[in-house]
Amino acid sequence: MDILLLILGFIFALLGIIGSFLPVLPGPLTSWLGLLLLHFTSVVPMNWTFLGVTLGIAVVIWIIDYFIPAMGTKKFGGTRYGVIGTMVGLIIGIIFLGPFGIIIGPFVGAYIGEMIQEKNSGKALKAAFGSFIGFLTSSFLKFIAALIFTGLFISIFWEYKAAFFSFN
Repeated sequence: MDILLLILGFIFALLGIIGSFLPVLPGPLTSWLGLLLLHFTSVVPMNWTFLGVTLGIAVVIWIIDYFIPAMGTKKFGGTRYGVIGTMVGLIIGIIFLGPFGIIIGPFVGAYIGEMIQEKNSGKALKAAFGSFIGFLTSSFLKFIAALIFTGLFISIFWEYKAAFFSFN
């Protein structure tokens, strides 16, 4: 059972890194689930302080993730349509353009969203840039947190690796 929890935990840790760029998966929270699964094994002792602090960090990042793209859009003069366009553009971009869609999709989506709201292409372009910067900032923050959580997972596993593979 410990090996299954270890494998599932590592999968969640990796999914958290991927989820840093996909709006459907909360990156740091998913990586944190990997840490939680690792602590449910009989090998790694339960550390509630560690799990509580890392959960707190994951939740804070998850909450501010909703504000950063909006702040970027507002800072550059955009509207709610630009923020919605960013998210829709990201999803469509990933589906049709793969990894390039992560970069191109939010920008184009924000631009189209702003053009729907206001027909001024200069203002729409400026707001799209702000939305894009906000998206990149929040994605970078989530990526760093998920990467750190995955690193912690590997570090904890490495410390107890001998116990995982001793079949007494």
